Amino acid sequence: MKTLQVIKIGGNVVDDPAALKSFLYDFSKIKGAKLLIHGGGVMATQMAERLGIETRMHKGRRITDWETLKTVTMVYAGWINKSIVAALQSLGCNAIGLSGADCNIIPATKRSPEPIDFGYVGDVDPSKIGSEELSALLERSICPVFCAITHDGNGSLLNTNADTMASTLAIAMTGRYDVRLIFCLEKDGVLLDRNDESSVIPRITEDYFAKLLEEGIIEGGMIPKLENAFAAIGNGVSEVVIKHARNLNNERGTTLVK
Repeated sequence: MKTLQVIKIGGNVVDDPAALKSFLYDFSKIKGAKLLIHGGGVMATQMAERLGIETRMHKGRRITDWETLKTVTMVYAGWINKSIVAALQSLGCNAIGLSGADCNIIPATKRSPEPIDFGYVGDVDPSKIGSEELSALLERSICPVFCAITHDGNGSLLNTNADTMASTLAIAMTGRYDVRLIFCLEKDGVLLDRNDESSVIPRITEDYFAKLLEEGIIEGGMIPKLENAFAAIGNGVSEVVIKHARNLNNERGTTLVK
């Protein structure tokens, strides 16, 4: 079975031109089937501030009202997505920029307003992913680049957590590939002490994750990232790694295991 590398790049790296340029160079050198999912929360928040739109978060996840949906679509599916694709083309990586609405590859269901109303936020199901369409691109050596926008099948776009999209795409492709999922961010991995960059935890089990949560060591946006990582491992993904974007092509980082 061929290997597929599903790589998610965080918004803080996307927002740093030098870091993004370096990451995309390393990404372009990866051989074989690969796809990229990008965030952009930092830039979206900055744009919202410029437009006078309040940014509201709940446990690391963005609450998306109608004006926020328009803003994140403009930022994620527009400037960030196409800038990444253009950069990859310049590096000899034939990429195509997509949202979940394109080719109906990632349909989503609008999240229930109970117990928290997240607004125009979509939840995705691996069984609904258009894996055949995605495989057709990969088999032609085309690299899909997904932004964190999906759709509900009824004409409405939805904001979907990029970590969730990466995990769902990875799970959906396990029937066709041996899938490795990598989360790249601006930290060297999961830190035991967030103020100490050298405190990388090399290996985390689900039990250890529960302990770290209870002790408050893992918080904010790292919570959904690890939840999605363990969901992937439990559903056929062979390996999940969290690492610094600059370490994409080496073994440094935190590996998640059952």
